[in-house]
Amino acid sequence: MRGRLCRVALFLILLVAFPFRSPAPLIYRQGEGFTYEWPGEEKGKWQRQSAREQLQVAQDAFDKKDYGLAMKAAKRTVKMRKLSDFAPQAQYLIGRCYEAQHKDEKAFKAYQEVLEKYPKFTDYQDVQKRQFDIAVRFLNGQLFRLFGYVPLYRSWEKTAGLFEKVVKNGPYSTIAPQAQMDIGAAREKQKEYPMAVKAYERAADRYADQRQVAADATFKAGLAYQKEARTADYDQSVSGRAIATFTDFITLYEDDPRVPDAQRRIASLKTEEARGNFRIAQYYEKGDKLEAARIYYNAAYAIDSTSAMGIQARQRIEALKAKTGGPATPATPAPQK
Repeated sequence: MRGRLCRVALFLILLVAFPFRSPAPLIYRQGEGFTYEWPGEEKGKWQRQSAREQLQVAQDAFDKKDYGLAMKAAKRTVKMRKLSDFAPQAQYLIGRCYEAQHKDEKAFKAYQEVLEKYPKFTDYQDVQKRQFDIAVRFLNGQLFRLFGYVPLYRSWEKTAGLFEKVVKNGPYSTIAPQAQMDIGAAREKQKEYPMAVKAYERAADRYADQRQVAADATFKAGLAYQKEARTADYDQSVSGRAIATFTDFITLYEDDPRVPDAQRRIASLKTEEARGNFRIAQYYEKGDKLEAARIYYNAAYAIDSTSAMGIQARQRIEALKAKTGGPATPATPAPQK
């Protein structure tokens, strides 16, 4: 956060210290708003009377990589005839120009307007794919821009929001399953593990007919639970949910090559769960709450009676008997499946 504020401050200082003049006069035209006319540019040379001809100017300029002119001509086409057959292509060209200039946030918004205003646009799927590719670039670390111009910061919240729009625009499109998975990936980078789990579980549920997607989503939900368990203080329920999720994965996708990894993770989680119960028991024992301590020692023993932690838990249970006169033998752990 401090680094981001320093970069903002530096940008503002440079902006004040080195003022610049725009060589292009600002021109206002009725129905078009303000546009720039660059020196040497013949007044109105790029303007046409019909939307068809104006769109052609935009397309020709885009093909020549003159994105400034292409942008002006495309925007004028949309303003001239918002409901014409040429407006959707013009709006699409606006997004393409922004994307070519590496202004991905603006490009994403321009593409969103295409999808919302012109749902029958012939290249609808291409627009969706371009939005998805933009979101992936941000997921891979591309910086969001200050005021739309200065690359400055990452935002996993905004990145997740981009993927959510991609899914909403076409929940059963070819890119939607991966976009839903990437919502979870963005939430993990944000360290919002419960939200990541929800995203993965939604992917597993919505795309259950796509076996590989459902398997990936279930396994990653287990991983997210496991990461959350490492940050949870004395909350053993998270470990339990991670174990349950990995167990479901093993049961549903027994031929998946990640099954041995899931089994190892279950064993590790059980060890951590037993250790957590043991620590809670020690806390209660120090506070002279011996019955509560016995319950948690018993829980640690029940998770894995043959481990070192399980043996220590049994010893403490027997030691507490001398103090409380309660039953010494801990409950027999349920057989492991």
